[in-house]
Amino acid sequence: MEKSSGIGTLKGIGAKTEQLFHNLGVYTIGDILLHYPKDYDKLPPITPLEEISSCLETTAAIAVRIDKAPFVRAGRNMQVTSLAVKAQDVKAEFVWFRMPYLRNTLKVGEWFVFLGKVAQKGTVFHMEQPQIYTPEKYESMQNCLWPSYPLTAGLKKNRLSQTIRQALEELDLSVDYLPEEVRARHGLAEYNYALENIHFPENETALEQARKRLVFDEFFKFILAAGMQKEQMEEVPNSFVFPPLHMETENPDAKKQEKAWADLVMEELPFCLTEAQKRTLLEIRQDLRGRKVMQRLVQGDVGSGKTIIAFLSMLDAAQAGYQSALMAPTEVLAMQHYQTFTELFERYGLKIPVILLTGSLTAKEKRHVYERMQLYHNAMIIGTHALIQERALYDNLALVITDEQHRFGVKQRETLFLKGSQPHVLVMSATPIPRTLAIILYGDLDISVIDEVPARRLPIKSCVVGKKSRNTSYEFLRKEIAKGRQAYVICPLVEESEGLEAENVTDYAEKIKQEMPGNVVVECLHGKMKSGRKNLIMEQFARNEIQVLVSTTVIEVGVNVPNATVMMIEDAQRFGLAQLHQLRGRVGRGEEQSYCIMVNTTDSDKAKKRLEILNKSNDGFFIAGEDLKLRGPGDFFGIRQSGLLEFRLGDIYQNADLLKLASEEAHLLLEEDRKLERPEHEKIRAEISTYLNRQAEIVNL
Repeated sequence: MEKSSGIGTLKGIGAKTEQLFHNLGVYTIGDILLHYPKDYDKLPPITPLEEISSCLETTAAIAVRIDKAPFVRAGRNMQVTSLAVKAQDVKAEFVWFRMPYLRNTLKVGEWFVFLGKVAQKGTVFHMEQPQIYTPEKYESMQNCLWPSYPLTAGLKKNRLSQTIRQALEELDLSVDYLPEEVRARHGLAEYNYALENIHFPENETALEQARKRLVFDEFFKFILAAGMQKEQMEEVPNSFVFPPLHMETENPDAKKQEKAWADLVMEELPFCLTEAQKRTLLEIRQDLRGRKVMQRLVQGDVGSGKTIIAFLSMLDAAQAGYQSALMAPTEVLAMQHYQTFTELFERYGLKIPVILLTGSLTAKEKRHVYERMQLYHNAMIIGTHALIQERALYDNLALVITDEQHRFGVKQRETLFLKGSQPHVLVMSATPIPRTLAIILYGDLDISVIDEVPARRLPIKSCVVGKKSRNTSYEFLRKEIAKGRQAYVICPLVEESEGLEAENVTDYAEKIKQEMPGNVVVECLHGKMKSGRKNLIMEQFARNEIQVLVSTTVIEVGVNVPNATVMMIEDAQRFGLAQLHQLRGRVGRGEEQSYCIMVNTTDSDKAKKRLEILNKSNDGFFIAGEDLKLRGPGDFFGIRQSGLLEFRLGDIYQNADLLKLASEEAHLLLEEDRKLERPEHEKIRAEISTYLNRQAEIVNL
């Protein structure tokens, strides 16, 4: 059995269960091993029954001595077993469904520990379907770390854990691609030990060692793959002919006619570009006319105006008679770019085809788009991953742009590059990465930074509040909506997750509806929705047909609704600061004052200190740097910046030291053997090949 074997080849996984794994993005046995826990739980301490009130609305372990036998009654379509207990003046009831045999298990006079969520009904405390342990068994398990995995409806955590255990037993993981001297130099565990202990850690020390090795692997492979790509693409000659930037002439009318379209549009814009935007645009335009093809990263904070830079760059390509492509990470953002570009062309009377290609188009619609891509030689083509799939063929492609670069990996960028005849490459990111780390991650690219925000934008006013201030926050939302404004409410989860206390989107949307006047439309949005439904909701929100949008971080990337003035983030302590800053950047895009309310649902001093950083500054690069200082590279169990690059475990902020070490080792190796052709590097070459092939598969999934 190999890592590439389908997940369905494991014992006990039929077609139905296999599809559930596919819903999680798990297709092979190798995939299931990379489906890492999202968190680890420790069992709570044992609480005496008389102190159960201190555990209300939490998961607790309650110690009970049984005074009388459980009672079994017939419920609707099932038997219900209930156990009534009492200690001093405290009464409690424990209930199980379809488990009548417990009547013989729970014997009078014996002690048990019941683990479950504590509720209260009148004067009686209540626990449904608790797990049952003897005190001795429970105490033996208390120091263990229990993995908590991302799940999908229909797939239980026990089934997932069993599958991972089986995969670990079936595969031969004893061969380690990483040389022993590298492992010894940095105190890295062997690969098989790391995989075993990331899923089923012996203790916290073993978990830390496992995580350190696997994070190093992620960084090492990414930088090695990028370095090898740089070797292939370095000094590629520029075969595209762009007109000179300054075409001087004595005739004023002729001068205007010959002027670049980008310059004419800049003169007519209702605002002036910032100096940082002008500098970045000049660097790009010089690259387009340079000796070699452009390989440039544009880093700009949220709201710094990267989209207009992309538009003007693509306009340069169109005037020169070439196609350009802009790849966005979501259909919502791709659609927004398409609408923005179309409106700009209408406003300035430019007759350039703008083509939209996304995965949700029907087969007939895609055929029509492919025909237009072949027909129009200077079209601007905007889309999602659909731009890099096999049937998408270009004609005369000179410039490719990836928006929100941190959402795409090495292979995706390379695949889009190969769609043309060695076109110019521009990648854009609003993720604030300190320059020292950006150079490591994007060492194959020149870097431009847009470090100014347009003066016309008012700074967003932010505040951190506790759970007790929710009603005040709701009142503020009502007042803003009464002025005709709109609001986002962000929750960390799509639906209630076992063992995790956090606000979730579906329930919270219902709660918000109860808090708002009857004429206020509240809708929810999350990543599990079909693309068509997501696009419809965003379009309705953009038209102010929806006033409150309750969402997961699916709206983190790029959407632009100028009328939205409030961003309320529930369980804010669960997000990384860079991600919170990105979310905050969804408001403040219009002329009105905007606000960000972050609800901290813990009493942790560390959480308060982290969130306070966002109150001090609207500068994403400052925030990222402060977050890096505060958390430090040893904080293995800290909050991860969601979705950054293609790292499942690694976080460039909290694992900055490991990133630097991995970069040093990768560059040492490439200096020694640029193409990894030596026999002693055969295992590394095979590992990188597998890594890139997997990225190619992700492109086509």
